[in-house]
Amino acid sequence: MVGYDPKADGRNNSKFEVAAAGSVSGLVTRALISPLDVIKIRFQLQIERLSPNDPNAKYHGILQAARQILQEEGPKAFWKGHVPAQILSTGYGAVQFLSFEMLTELVHRANVYNSHEFSVHFVCGGLSACMATLTVHPVDVLRTRFAAQGEPRVRSYNGLLDCAKQVLQEEGALGFFKGLSPSLLKAAVSTGFIFFWYELFCNIFHCMKKADRLR
Repeated sequence: MVGYDPKADGRNNSKFEVAAAGSVSGLVTRALISPLDVIKIRFQLQIERLSPNDPNAKYHGILQAARQILQEEGPKAFWKGHVPAQILSTGYGAVQFLSFEMLTELVHRANVYNSHEFSVHFVCGGLSACMATLTVHPVDVLRTRFAAQGEPRVRSYNGLLDCAKQVLQEEGALGFFKGLSPSLLKAAVSTGFIFFWYELFCNIFHCMKKADRLR
């Protein structure tokens, strides 16, 4: 069960265990999806149509883009920006799951609502996603710029510190928070609904099993 469970009778995981589980889940997931993330960013940065009929289009399909990147830049290109991406994923996972656990526990101890009500999971899920997004957004900016390397319109960086230095010098501290508002909105709504539907369907399945046992 995700979140604080008042019926667990002391069997809830510790805050450290929740944060560690969230970090590891983010780490493994990021390592697996990094190649697709790189291709996605290349597609987003390409001005030309994603079509083989456009002679100026460098990429026009997932498999074609994967082959092109592999031939031109080697297999390491699929993990460009992987270090900041891993910092992003592990940090995001830790903050999100830990804050969700703490928020649902707070609701339970305040005796305001049942911590497993759908609305509680929606609000707590959205708030936990906002906390996680705000925490790791500067790293997300660096990760995006790293992954975008290879496109002629995007400058190259010699490393994570060099990227951070250039952003700070040319754009100031606010450069690390570009796109924060839509990121917060997206995180709040999408994650809130994920936890909402998760809890809803868990309750539906529980009721179905209970009904079967009573037959």
